Amino acid sequence: MATKDVTNGENIIIKGMKSLTLPLLAIISALVLGAIIIILMKLDPIKAYQSLLKGSLGSTNAIGETLVKTTPLIFTGLSFALAKRCGLINLGAEGQLYMGGFLATVVGIYIKGLPLFIHLPLAILAGFIGGGLWGLLAAWLKVKFGASELITTIMLNYIAIHWVSYLVTGPMKEPPGNFPQTPAVELSAQLPRILPGTRLHLGLIVALLAIVLFYIFLWKTTVGYETRVVGQNIDAARYAGINPERNAYLAMFIAGGFGGMAGMNEILGIQQRLFQAFSPGYGFDGIAVALLGQNTPIGILLSGILFGILRSGANMMQMAAKVPIAVIYIIQALVIMFVVGSSIFTMLQKRRSLAAAAKGGNVQ
Repeated sequence: MATKDVTNGENIIIKGMKSLTLPLLAIISALVLGAIIIILMKLDPIKAYQSLLKGSLGSTNAIGETLVKTTPLIFTGLSFALAKRCGLINLGAEGQLYMGGFLATVVGIYIKGLPLFIHLPLAILAGFIGGGLWGLLAAWLKVKFGASELITTIMLNYIAIHWVSYLVTGPMKEPPGNFPQTPAVELSAQLPRILPGTRLHLGLIVALLAIVLFYIFLWKTTVGYETRVVGQNIDAARYAGINPERNAYLAMFIAGGFGGMAGMNEILGIQQRLFQAFSPGYGFDGIAVALLGQNTPIGILLSGILFGILRSGANMMQMAAKVPIAVIYIIQALVIMFVVGSSIFTMLQKRRSLAAAAKGGNVQ
């Protein structure tokens, strides 16, 4: 029995190391190409990367700021990953983020007189529901009318962003109306700071709990197992008696909820009020985080931290090494290109192996 446990443990470690190989190669390759781009700009890549690390990890405040930027990326990464596990492509985390931020703001502003331990959970729940309902709408359009979620989630992004713009310039505008923003949410609905001297707040703990729940749901519950089966083969799932439509509704609601949590996190933890364009694109960056993390809980956490480092250190890199922030976005894009390219290559290799096996040839 002991030998068997050791063997299983070794297999898990080997499997984990293999799964890390592709993302690590993608990151290293992107950094090397990024360095070449910096050299072509007649700048110093070593100084640039040193400044990047100093700006993101060089002090307590820098680490806090990195984790502040990591938190919403974890939420939006989970949003894309959960839908993907069900065979759906959720490109609507940005819109779900805005709807989550909107509903969390409503609860944070208009419900008054509650103690923090009631008001704050209510506002967090509102953020989840706001994004969840927005994701559920895309699932309904797909199940009811066969509308591609690729299109509907993108279009719903624009609707959500413009809806928030309308609210902060009209019905929810703070009196006397000099700025397009809402009043601040009540103190009892704001996420408390957890690292003195920095902006790091309780949202990070909520994000870590979300990762744990993501794992428990997908790998420790029957519904989560059915969700993964639908994502791997919808015909086989239907043959096994699993209802793919019901799983699509559930997956998109939870995925949207994670997106909404990113909006809640930004409003209740950082901005304390709703205004136009309060997200710098966390919903779209979440796609990259999930792809690099291979839609796994630990992978999303690590890739979220990586992207948080890149975002947090970009300003210092620009100030100290004169390297434009745009280079960071190029490096992020290169990472994703390498990951996606390698995934396509792996998929084609598997197909060739399966085809060879079907013909009775040698399987590689």
